[in-house]
Amino acid sequence: MNKHRKDGINPAARSRSRRRALQAIYAWQISGGDVRALIAQFAHEQAHEEADLEYFEDLVRGVLRHADELDGALATYIDRTVEEVDPVERAALRIAAYELVYRPDIPYRVVINEAIAATKRFGAEHGHTYVNGVLDKAAAALRRLEAQP
Repeated sequence: MNKHRKDGINPAARSRSRRRALQAIYAWQISGGDVRALIAQFAHEQAHEEADLEYFEDLVRGVLRHADELDGALATYIDRTVEEVDPVERAALRIAAYELVYRPDIPYRVVINEAIAATKRFGAEHGHTYVNGVLDKAAAALRRLEAQP
């Protein structure tokens, strides 16, 4: 049964899109490659499960297009260089930073929760704790009005 919100968005499909985007961005970080080929590879895999392909493409294209800017936005909140962050955590942080900056339609709490869930699934044992700490600080700055208590 599909569970769509009133606005037509399927949260479960969006979550799957974020997980696929994390995998695609991870692959790009490790071996580079053309964005079209990357999207085609992961979009083909997504065809076998319900996902929001348009959102997946927005995340991948957005992160790759704005990687330097996103890394700059994250640099203040991490305790090492961006390149030294574990690749799974780095991909999750880049996706979340993209959503915080370019997708104000996504509540910051959803951004953080999705990044934590993806990191728990694909990252190191305590990677999600690191991602949570970085994103809590980043969201407070990048979404000041929304994140105010």
